[in-house]
Amino acid sequence: MIRRNKTPKKANINLRFNLLTVVVYIIGIILIVRLFSLQIVHGAEYREQSNTRLTRESTLEAARGDILDRTGATLVSSDMQFSLEMYQTKIDDNQLNISILNMIQVLEKYGASYPDSFPISINPYTFTISDEELAEWKEENDLDENISAEAAFNEFVKEYEITNTTNIEEIRKIIAIRYQISIEGYSSTRSITIADNIPREAVAEFSESADKFAGINISVKPVREYTSGTLAAHILGYASQISSEEYETRKDTYSQNDIIGKTGIEYVFEEYLKGKNGTRQIDMAVDGTTTAEYISEEAISGSDVVLTIDANLQKVTEDALAANIQKIASGGFGQRFDTNAGACVVMNVNTGEILAMASYPTYNPADFVGGISTENWNNYNNDTAHPLVNKAVQNAYSPGSTFKMVTAIAGLESGAIDLNTRINDTGRYTKYRDYQPVCWYYTDYRRGHGWLNVSQAIERSCNYFFYETADRMGIDTLAKFARYFGLGSKTGVELPSETSGSVASKETKAELHANDDPNWYAADTLQAAIGQNDNSFSPVQMARYISILANGGNRIQPTIVRTIRNADGSEVSEEEIRNFVNQKLGIEEETVEEIDINQEYIDAVLAGMESVTQDSSGTAYVRFRDFDVTVGGKTGSAEAGNKVNAWFVGFAPFENPEIAIVVIVENGGHGNYTAEVVRDIMEEYFGMNVETIEEDMTAEPYVQIMN
Repeated sequence: MIRRNKTPKKANINLRFNLLTVVVYIIGIILIVRLFSLQIVHGAEYREQSNTRLTRESTLEAARGDILDRTGATLVSSDMQFSLEMYQTKIDDNQLNISILNMIQVLEKYGASYPDSFPISINPYTFTISDEELAEWKEENDLDENISAEAAFNEFVKEYEITNTTNIEEIRKIIAIRYQISIEGYSSTRSITIADNIPREAVAEFSESADKFAGINISVKPVREYTSGTLAAHILGYASQISSEEYETRKDTYSQNDIIGKTGIEYVFEEYLKGKNGTRQIDMAVDGTTTAEYISEEAISGSDVVLTIDANLQKVTEDALAANIQKIASGGFGQRFDTNAGACVVMNVNTGEILAMASYPTYNPADFVGGISTENWNNYNNDTAHPLVNKAVQNAYSPGSTFKMVTAIAGLESGAIDLNTRINDTGRYTKYRDYQPVCWYYTDYRRGHGWLNVSQAIERSCNYFFYETADRMGIDTLAKFARYFGLGSKTGVELPSETSGSVASKETKAELHANDDPNWYAADTLQAAIGQNDNSFSPVQMARYISILANGGNRIQPTIVRTIRNADGSEVSEEEIRNFVNQKLGIEEETVEEIDINQEYIDAVLAGMESVTQDSSGTAYVRFRDFDVTVGGKTGSAEAGNKVNAWFVGFAPFENPEIAIVVIVENGGHGNYTAEVVRDIMEEYFGMNVETIEEDMTAEPYVQIMN
């Protein structure tokens, strides 16, 4: 038998315990030596460093993303500006006063402003302050109610221990900053802003002589810059300082001094444009001089939003609309109308891309940077033309005769009429005893248009033809086709506060007129057929409708955003953008019955629109008779209370359509007037340099174009 020697288990445990005891003992000795070194050997040195060095963290603000047009031209950017901040430091009043005066001298040298809310003003002879302001100020600062302005001033000189200068003006400047500090407060970790937007020369001097300025820090802040003035203001929107209500819901990602998008693209794509702030560490000595600084977390710039609009076409569109409104208001077409507002949309008929969108009057987004003045805010809000409203998206108007193409398509598709149907316009529609509307032609000439087919009815804008067509098919069919063309519902364009408008129907009447008479009558159908009744659409909806007609009946999704480019160069997918916009704006995907419209019917309607601009009897012939591109169009004059809104809708080139243009002028009188806007826009789009032809307003074609 073989015997093996074994170490007893108890002996093994004792050995391990002894080794552990030795290790702990050695570690203890090392810690004691280290502690002795820290507290005794180097204690004084480290205490001195601790007392002479402060480390604070500041925000490295991210640049907000740019907004660009389709060609890459910058419409909105962020200009990086320098601000002078001041932190509290462990220096006495005399050193602080010296530092403040040094700062002021540099700021004044380069023309930079600084806060001054100290109420006492001086001149070589008197100290002045209003009695009311002095009484209030004395109470706030616990001063004797009988004290004079000069005595109050001297109290502050004493309180702030200003002994570094005897110059009364310099003393007051020091007081102004000290007084501001007392109002706003500051600490070693929270700064007070002394000056914003200081020039680079001042920054250089502050940096080169940092030891003269206690506790200062130069921060770089992105400031929104609208590089093209008022151009595309209603599309771009504006960004300004976050409100207290907005801050309460965004504390995790925003500070109280951040700017945030308020309207337009700035608002809708705030989450993409904002970017992510970084962090900077600053080491300062107790006397306020910076000893070191470094970035602990880099800032990430916001994403750039690229729009579908073309800046040049946008400018032409805005200028043409403004000029047209002013011309109508001044009687430039032979009759004066009291008008001061309108809108225009230019759309690619195949993609739904918006190439230009104008709303008049406009505003300047730059007015809101840094906070809008009370005067400017009141001017905008008191303007009865509502310049802050994007009328192309937010307002809905009765379309008048520009709706007649819907009635025509609905009548053809339903079989109420066909391509050979001819209806005799006798002037007055007498089918119903209690409601007998007339054609506009009867109002002007006391007779009807006579026998017309569908193309001719569109060319001459014959009310009678469309009364009869709608009466044959009924309102339900008409409303169905209106909705197919995207009317009466939001387009989903990436802009806030879009109106839905409304389509005239039994349901709409029951909803809107429940307290009046919700019943549907034949008269309602007749009015709906010519774009009146409860038909009310935004210009962007109308642009989609004309685009669908021009492209052969294919529904499209209007859009004003081409892409979003992240800071790393990647692009956001179309699906992500659409889902984001739908969620942000609360848009629900619309479900519309698909309709395969007969191309022959569309061709017949478009032929009528061509005649509007090409035949001498057309209602817009006078505007396009010498035009180099064939245009399909339709005029419309829609009653709105005591006003008559003027519409023109069109597309070109007729043979192979590319763009649709819709114009409305509030109380513009006659639709053919607004066709001039479309002509000017098309000249720019098609690269034409055609001079405006002054029309003879007494010519016969002009007399015949009142609808």
